[in-house]
Amino acid sequence: MSVWNDKIKRLLKSELVKRGISNTELAEMLGQIGIEETKSSIDSKISRGTFSASFFIQCLSVIGCTRIEIESYDNQLTIAAAPLSEYLIK
Repeated sequence: MSVWNDKIKRLLKSELVKRGISNTELAEMLGQIGIEETKSSIDSKISRGTFSASFFIQCLSVIGCTRIEIESYDNQLTIAAAPLSEYLIK
């Protein structure tokens, strides 16, 4: 897996964990905006780290993440996403 795929995969996973959202719940949330995904298809995409930018933005959007920051330090890419509201706590 490329370094880029690994970074974006970790970003999406961390944002889901921060909000206490499972892949099953993510599938339901995506369904509410007309994006048909199953838990299994989401598991596969995230596990491989290969998904489209559209899927990435759709996921961040439905979980309430509206801003990401990309910073570069010594040729190392650091990506951090930040919501405008408080994280969900279950």
